[in-house]
Amino acid sequence: MKVEKMLFTDRLYESAKEIWEKSYNHPFVQGVGKGTLDQEIFEYYMKQDYVYLIDYVKLFAIGAQKAPTLEIMTKFSHLLHEHLHFEMELHRQFAAEFGISNEELENTEPAPVNLAYTRYMLHVAHNGTLAELVASLLPCAWHYAETGERLKEQYGATLESNPYRKWVETYSSEEFTSLGKWLIDLMNQLADGKPERELAELEKHFLITSKYEYLFWDMNYHQQNWTL
Repeated sequence: MKVEKMLFTDRLYESAKEIWEKSYNHPFVQGVGKGTLDQEIFEYYMKQDYVYLIDYVKLFAIGAQKAPTLEIMTKFSHLLHEHLHFEMELHRQFAAEFGISNEELENTEPAPVNLAYTRYMLHVAHNGTLAELVASLLPCAWHYAETGERLKEQYGATLESNPYRKWVETYSSEEFTSLGKWLIDLMNQLADGKPERELAELEKHFLITSKYEYLFWDMNYHQQNWTL
């Protein structure tokens, strides 16, 4: 009987499973799924997420620079273009539905957790390998897609009247989940044949940014900010 080889991303998923489950059950995420989250909290999230995205998109530029093949470079370049010219515009349009102006988005100061999260990923991206870059940015794309799909499955019957319906539908869409799938495939490709010492380092980055994903929900739920 042929035993299928365990993929590296299977290992990553298993190691982060408890963190992701805790994230999914966070009152922010569940409030979005149920449509009961206080609008003020969601507006705070929209502004913080916007400035997060500005730094997140930079990772695609660094990925293009570090890409070992023209195919991977082209994909990262495409992602950079799509996020800058379409994804962020959709974010601005969605924010406007909640009365948030472009000026408010642009003038948002990142909260401490937000700043720490993006600076960690950018540090890894600038100083590490492409595999390390992918390991650190993968939880955001993968976890968001899984969250969107689970919320749609759990609360799909009540989405019609949910004020955050567009959010759930966006992150459960095939267009968005395809990003996570591509990064998963790339992660497995880049990890193939690496010694355990390097795989452990990739897993460390993945777990740290998975924890930041949880902290990001919590930061927004409590509207944490600088206290000085």
